[in-house]
Amino acid sequence: MARKQKRLEAVAYMRTSSAASATIDTDSEARQRNAITAFAKSAGYEIVDWYYDRATKGADPVTARPGFAAMLDRLAGNGVRTIIVESPDRFARDLAVQLAGHDYLKGLGIALIPASAPDFFTEDTPTATLVRQVLGAIAQFDKATLVAKLRGARERKRAERGGKVEGRKSYAERNPALVAAAKELSAHKEPGSVRKPSLRWIAARLGERGYFTPSGKQYSASAVQSMLG
Repeated sequence: MARKQKRLEAVAYMRTSSAASATIDTDSEARQRNAITAFAKSAGYEIVDWYYDRATKGADPVTARPGFAAMLDRLAGNGVRTIIVESPDRFARDLAVQLAGHDYLKGLGIALIPASAPDFFTEDTPTATLVRQVLGAIAQFDKATLVAKLRGARERKRAERGGKVEGRKSYAERNPALVAAAKELSAHKEPGSVRKPSLRWIAARLGERGYFTPSGKQYSASAVQSMLG
């Protein structure tokens, strides 16, 4: 007797956008459930769980939907890697949201199959390619715009304050007394020499006065140079 082939496991996702009429939602839910069930049976899938976003617009990002989020949590722990929906527009009515949502799932290793068009998300049509390129360009533009805005804000603050507003604080900002001591020592001359004191000599004298790095070491010549600025 031949062994019965085990069905592949999948979860089902449904969405309705109407919050005004319970009858409309009920009819849509029943239609979606029947279509998904029929496809799963014919394609050899076993639906192990159902997820439903009620009163959710088709243009809403999929990651902002509570039912979709709960489904992703379930998939993260049960090893199922297939989602079946009634049709692409039930997943998302907006084409850009469809493709962005599909690409997001693809990045997680999850397959998305519309019962009405099983190959919809696996075919690289010219339209799909164009939309993905546009989405990528928009994302790049948004990032560049944000960077420019932040840079402009920093420059305005710098102009208002007359100083720097980012990065590591200078020695003068962190320890004014240390910088004052270094400058005072730089005005001296090393014993037995007519030359200006070396940076290492200043560092040694700072140590004698109790000025050390946070780790307890003597300041380096380059650190002293920064202090003298």
